[in-house]
Amino acid sequence: MKPFRFNKTLGAALVAGAMSLTAVAEAATLKISHIRPQGAIVDLELKDFAANVDKATEGDVKVKIFAASALGDYTTVQERISVGAVDMAVQPAATAASRQMQITYFPYVAANWEQAKVAYGPGGAIYEAMKGLYAKQDITMLAAYPVYFGGVALNTDAVSPGNPNVDKGIKVRVPGIKSFQLTSDSLGYISSPIPFSEAFTAVQTGVVDGVIGSGAEGYYASFRDVTKTYIPVNTHFEAWYMLINSETLADMDADDREALIKAAKEFEAKRWERAESDQSDYEQKLAEYGATIVKLSDDELAAAAKKVRAEVWPKILDDIGAEWGQGVLDQIAN
Repeated sequence: MKPFRFNKTLGAALVAGAMSLTAVAEAATLKISHIRPQGAIVDLELKDFAANVDKATEGDVKVKIFAASALGDYTTVQERISVGAVDMAVQPAATAASRQMQITYFPYVAANWEQAKVAYGPGGAIYEAMKGLYAKQDITMLAAYPVYFGGVALNTDAVSPGNPNVDKGIKVRVPGIKSFQLTSDSLGYISSPIPFSEAFTAVQTGVVDGVIGSGAEGYYASFRDVTKTYIPVNTHFEAWYMLINSETLADMDADDREALIKAAKEFEAKRWERAESDQSDYEQKLAEYGATIVKLSDDELAAAAKKVRAEVWPKILDDIGAEWGQGVLDQIAN
């Protein structure tokens, strides 16, 4: 019998194959949820994010996108991220888990995009407050995702849209979040809390005459067929958040974790660069679809802001903890 001789070429191939199998075994696929249909801006931007993560981790981390709330509505998804049943999401904050999360929906915190970035951008008072609140739910906030200033979409003509002191006699759907209900009432509308899944039908059948709680992009995506009038009254600044289960993030390879965090920051920075122009684009799309856009003057916007701040802020602060909430607002003012 001939003595066994080690084949260096074969040995190298076996080692390489073993290493390849190990890499495959260690590759992770992260499920990420968002609330818009496929092809929406957030969907396209998340596809870029997923490609960047794949490239930066050399295929070690894949991001699989689930559009249109395929993994559940945003409230359910936030709960599932908290327990690790869903890995990631880019979505609005669900206040059912913490009343203090209403801080992100505070009406008239910012009057323009520059002020919004100070509050909601990296290092901003609301940014940091939300990051801390998510952490208590075992969720790591990787980025903020600015969307738009809110407005009122109606399936009827506007009634004194620039005067918040006039009772409009118009019933509007609002999310089941106290700040939206109070803001709607303060602006002279009749608020009717209705789940988002039932909102379109409610407007279509005349149960309500319109919607408060979203902005031009949201109304175009979900309500354009029942929007006759759009009033950009800047009810609130809408920011969504990129979230990941904290344990999932901690368990990642250090280099992959760093790459994911870096990709999230780039995703965030790009959104701030284009969010304002996207808002204008979607107002134009609503107009092209047949809606009348009722632009308000600076004085009319200021009057709405003054009334809502006086009537609504104290009630929300009482609901979320006056000392804590006022501390956040004071940081923005300073």
